[in-house]
Amino acid sequence: MVIRRGDESCRMADSGSVVAIGNFDGLHLGHQAIVGRLLLRGREERLPAAVLTFEPHPREYFAPVAAPARLMRLRDKAEMLAALGVDELRVLRFGAGISRWDGATFIERVLVGAMGAKRIVIGEGFRFGRGREGDITLLRSLGMTHGFDVEEMAPVEVGGQRASSTRVREALAGGRLDEARALLGHDYRMSGRVVSGAQLGRRLGFPTANIRLHRRVSPLAGIFAVRVSGPSLMRHPGVASVGTRPAVGGSEWLLEVHLFDVDRNLYRQRLWVDFIARIRDEIAYDDLGAMTAQMHRDCARARELLDA
Repeated sequence: MVIRRGDESCRMADSGSVVAIGNFDGLHLGHQAIVGRLLLRGREERLPAAVLTFEPHPREYFAPVAAPARLMRLRDKAEMLAALGVDELRVLRFGAGISRWDGATFIERVLVGAMGAKRIVIGEGFRFGRGREGDITLLRSLGMTHGFDVEEMAPVEVGGQRASSTRVREALAGGRLDEARALLGHDYRMSGRVVSGAQLGRRLGFPTANIRLHRRVSPLAGIFAVRVSGPSLMRHPGVASVGTRPAVGGSEWLLEVHLFDVDRNLYRQRLWVDFIARIRDEIAYDDLGAMTAQMHRDCARARELLDA
């Protein structure tokens, strides 16, 4: 999959492409249905399938403090789209300039000029442009002028309700990992490269792989039973903490993973952590002895949940 940034035209625009537009945070089953239709139309029309997304999320630009927690980083989104079979990911930087474009300008500069759209696939109710004035009516009107078709996908329902990134966030925040799994079609996953830490876990007998989340806020927090994949690891059982480490006065969001029956240097290796079940909240302790005793209980519970 090719990744392009901005609204510069490319050779793909000469022959045309089919384009899906959206933020696609989490790539839940509704998003996957849109991508599936995109790929189908691409095969039918013998055109490359492209996904257009925004970085940062428009809500992060307009209200950074109140913006929702990100379900996935751009790198994870790109990897999943590539695995699904998308040919191009176009990342449009959302800032002061693009926020002032009206719907017609967005269509003409990006969809037509940069991407050569011949067919556009969107989710129901998708809005775009200054003041969110652009909608499917505008797309279809300008499609007749510029020669592209528009297809609006009906929502995918899970448990009788529309699958959405908001529902996934609510499920994760509430510790309902089974519900999140049903909406995503797989375990919720975070990934990152292992960084060096203070070695406190190792001194206490619980060596951890530490991963910075690079998020203003995490979509989930607490202690979890997890399965970890990476170099020479395939869904290896473990226990993980996601939080700011109040027990040691921390403030940065961090994912700390203790892998069962593994004690080797994972520094700088990239790991993929699948969250299986939530065990408890993150808490502060009066002393290291109390924290160590709780860590033993957490590991026992995680082994039980993972049958490990």
